Parts: sequence; C-alpha cells; structure tokens
Amino acid sequence: MHLKGRRHRLQYKKKVNPDLQVEVKPSIRARKIQEEKMRKQMQKEEYWRRREEEERWRMEMRRYEEDMYWRRMEEEQHHWDDRRRMPDGGYPHGPPGPLGLLGVRPGMPPQPQGPAPLRRPDSSDDRYVMTKHATIYPTEEELQAVQKIVSITERALKLVSDSLSEHEKSKSKEGDDKKEGGKDRALKGVLRVGVLAKGLLLRGDRNVNLVLLCSEKPSKTLLSRIAENLPKQLAVISPEKYDIKCAVSEAAIILNSCVEPKMQVTITLTSPIIREENMREGDVTSGMVKDPPDVLDRQKCLDALAALRHAKWFQARANGLQSCVIIIRILRDLCQRVPTWSDFPSWAMELLVEKAISSASSPQSPGDALRRVFECISSGIILKGSPGLLDPCEKDPFDTLATMTDQQREDITSSAQFALRLLAFRQIHKVLGMDPLPQMSQRFNIHNNRKRRRDSDGVDGFEAEGKKDKKDYDNF
Repeated sequence: MHLKGRRHRLQYKKKVNPDLQVEVKPSIRARKIQEEKMRKQMQKEEYWRRREEEERWRMEMRRYEEDMYWRRMEEEQHHWDDRRRMPDGGYPHGPPGPLGLLGVRPGMPPQPQGPAPLRRPDSSDDRYVMTKHATIYPTEEELQAVQKIVSITERALKLVSDSLSEHEKSKSKEGDDKKEGGKDRALKGVLRVGVLAKGLLLRGDRNVNLVLLCSEKPSKTLLSRIAENLPKQLAVISPEKYDIKCAVSEAAIILNSCVEPKMQVTITLTSPIIREENMREGDVTSGMVKDPPDVLDRQKCLDALAALRHAKWFQARANGLQSCVIIIRILRDLCQRVPTWSDFPSWAMELLVEKAISSASSPQSPGDALRRVFECISSGIILKGSPGLLDPCEKDPFDTLATMTDQQREDITSSAQFALRLLAFRQIHKVLGMDPLPQMSQRFNIHNNRKRRRDSDGVDGFEAEGKKDKKDYDNF
C-alpha cells in the first residue's frame, strides 16, 4: 500500500474524502510557462539594476559638472574684479593667459576632446570597477567639508591680500611715492592644485593643496606676515577655529580645521618670476644676487609652479576623457594598498593613464580602460631603456620616471603582468581588493559549468603565488 503516494491520495480523494488536499503536479507546459515568467522577472530586475547604475553614474557626472561650473563662475568673478581695479579698466595687450585653476581663460568653458557618450557598464569587469569606484569615492560629508574649508581659506586669503595692499598704500603715501606703491599687489591670487583641482579625491583624503601667487619672490618675512594676518581674517569669515602653522622649510602655511571631519589645507607661496628668471638667465649666480636675504626655498616654489601647470594640463586633456578619472582613482587606491605600487609617481601615473586611454581607437569602458593600462605597463614601458614618460608641461625634455630605481620599475612591471593574468582569468576582484560580486543568475551563467580548483585554506590568488617570488602579491 502506497499510503503517501500521489496516485493513492487522488483515489482516496475521489472515493472517500473529496476535501483532501492533494498537490498539483505541474505539466511540462505549465513548467515552461513558469520558467518563462522567472526569466522575464530576472530580465526586469537586471534592467532596473542597470538603470540604477547608469543613474548613479549620471549623478556623479552632474555633480562634477556643477562643481566645474561654480569654479568657472568664481574665476570669472575674480577676473572681472581684477580688470575693474586696473586704472585703464582693461588690459593693453588683450586678456592675459589662463589664470584660473582649470587652465581655462575665465568665462570660457573647456573645449571637449570629442564626443564622449556614457556607456552602460554591462561587462563583468565594468561592474567590478564601478562597484570599487563607488566604495572609494568621497562621501557627501567629506566633499562638503573640503568645499567649505577651501572656500573659507580662499576668501580669507583675499582679505589678507587686501589688508597687505592697504598697508603698502599707506606706507607709500608717507614716503610720497603713490604711483609705485599702487602699482601691484603683494599677493596676486590663490589657485587650487593637486588632487583637489584634478577631481581625484578619494574617501579618507584629508589634505588638499593651494598655491598662493606673489608679485615678488616670496620671503620668510612675507610668509610670517600672512600667517599672522590669516587668523584675524578667518575669524571675520567663519566662527569656527582653525589651527595655523608656518612651515618655512616647505615655503607653506598649513591650516587645520578643529571640527570633524578634520581637514588640512597646505598653502604654498611661489612667484612666476622664479621660473622666468630660471629660464632667462645664463648662469644662476646673476639671479641670486637680487634675491632677498630671507627668500624661501627656490625648489619648493618651482615645484608649486609645476603643480599649477600639471593641474591645467589635466583639466584640458584628461578630464574630458571617458573613464580616465575613474581609472586614476582606482590606481591611486591601488598605490595606497600595495607597497610595490606606492613607488609609482602620481604625475607619471596620470600621464600614463591619459596616454593609454586617449590612444585607443574607440571610447573605453572602465573595465577595458583598466585592462589597457595594465597592458601598457606590462609591455615594459616604464623599464630602464624605454623611451620613458616625458613631461608635457616642461620645455626641456624631462622624464617623469627619473626618480624611480631599476628595481622599483621591475617590481611594478611584474605586478602589472600578474594583475593582467588575473583579469584574464576573471579574478579582477583580487586586483581591486574586494569581495566577489554575486552572480546575476546561476541558470543563465554560461561559465557556471566549469569548476575551478580553489585553495582549501582560503588564501587568495595573489598570496598563493609566493612560489614565483613575487613579494608584492601578498598585499593585493
């Protein structure tokens, strides 16, 4: 007797108890209909997931464009304020070169590098790269804190410039030298440089850089006067307290906020006269005689001018390039996580990423762009004996990789080659330092039939490669 059998229960229901509940066995047709419904449901969920990713991408681009717009408005306001202060109300030889932090003449939008349509992140590598990018992108709180302290610092430095200008005018009146006293300001302007100007901030970044341009060579006396005057002007603008330190060896003023999240602004003093004199003079001693006795470190000032040129070049060439900023952020995070990559100069890395992506035949998705950058490094482009990466912001040929040793070049090349192998075997999550993403569908995944040997002790691929004597893999 099959008391639990379905056929027995159907006969029992028919002859004895019509109220007995017997489960209905679906037919082949009903099963196919159910599978079709499930497939459509999964397609719908995938569609909405892509829509959300695309909307998140658009929101990020919109936020970036709004930030660029407000920066251009500020530049244009500073531009017309400067023109209004001139005695003849204009420039005798036309508007000057690009004064803004974006390397664009105020009031003129940056020229795009060609059409850059948004591409939907549809491949597996794109999903991983965009998911990792979302985790390393600064939070809204951090972005607001950076924007706040930078804006307050810029306004306070403007008041400091006005105060020093008024002081110079009063001294010139006493000396009966009005024309020469009102000729030029001591402080000409403040500009954003580094990751702040390039839009490469990562989550957890607390230090941003500004460059303060002076009309003459900056001296220790001018630095101390600015450091003394800055707290008074900050108190006028904001009730919050700030800690200000004067770093003479760095030719800079360091400003720290006392409220969480604590931010730090490094204001470096420099003057275009230093570079013009350096390029013009035949021997260095002729220019050194005219320097003030307490002039600040010449090399620090030249580095600040170079940072300005780098920011302008980046805004003109790399910012409009699809996936370029995303990949640079990913590589910056890699340089912070892996000791081997920390030796890679940031400016050389930005140049390499821009060259790799811009030389492609078509716009690159984030996954393809990351693979292309690793391919370039794996080919040995940074090894000794290669052409190197020339700095486009210098008139004389200068290799941006000159500070790297031969061992550092070989280690990074070897690490990039191993990372490229991981990408080829669908192990990109180990390169990015993240957990594997859940599969979209087990039924419709064409690769789920291949079983791959896994390590029993849970050690991931990079750490398991110790036999190959690759010391940087342990930290991927």
